[in-house]
Amino acid sequence: MKKIIVALTGIVLTSTIFAQTVAKPSTTKPAASKTATAKPASAKPAVVATPLLKTNRDSASYSLGVRIAQNIKNQGFDKLDPALIEKGIKDVFNNNALALPDAALDKCIGDFQQKVSAEKAAQGKLEGQKFLAENAKRKGVVTTKSGLQYEVIKTGADTVKPKLNDKVKCHYHGTLINGKVFDSSVDRGEPISFAVTGVIPGWTEALQLMTVGSKWKLFIPSELAYGDRQMGASIPAGSTLVFEVEVLAIEK
Repeated sequence: MKKIIVALTGIVLTSTIFAQTVAKPSTTKPAASKTATAKPASAKPAVVATPLLKTNRDSASYSLGVRIAQNIKNQGFDKLDPALIEKGIKDVFNNNALALPDAALDKCIGDFQQKVSAEKAAQGKLEGQKFLAENAKRKGVVTTKSGLQYEVIKTGADTVKPKLNDKVKCHYHGTLINGKVFDSSVDRGEPISFAVTGVIPGWTEALQLMTVGSKWKLFIPSELAYGDRQMGASIPAGSTLVFEVEVLAIEK
């Protein structure tokens, strides 16, 4: 479990210093490092000029506060009390006595995050179960014993299927059940290679059923994806995932 300390240092400061660096997709998981769809300009908060930001110090202070808040929300802490977060920061900066023992801080954070994550996972699983139950009724959708669902979009001319110890080259397009794109090699225009065992269980199962050149649409329940874990800001805990996957080659 990531601690909020990591969010405020490793994530916030690294993202600030290396803001110009383009992150590359993971080669071990199809779930991804960046969202493929950008928010419309109208959805972005307005930038308001304020006399409070008179110096570089002012701007840096405010900017760090924004980054901290963004990362707190991305980790599922959006229901916390901003006033108490501010008090905690002020107490440290002003060397005031803390309202809680330092040794208890990480546990308090972890307990709350675990509670919020469990609630979100339960809701996500329920939504996924309803979706899969309806999806299973559609013509052409096959449900395996594990609960994985797939739909054949294209059958490849090759009869060779990847084996468990193989490495494959694929194109994929991943969304949540609401259609929100969380990763896509198709949108990046760059296929990705990975071990059949180096991805989520739903992918590992499906890849061994597909032939080279085939393209399937996969509907992966949370227990065959990331379970109760939230993966970054793009994949909530308990999510059922939808992928269009094309097997381009088996690599030796």
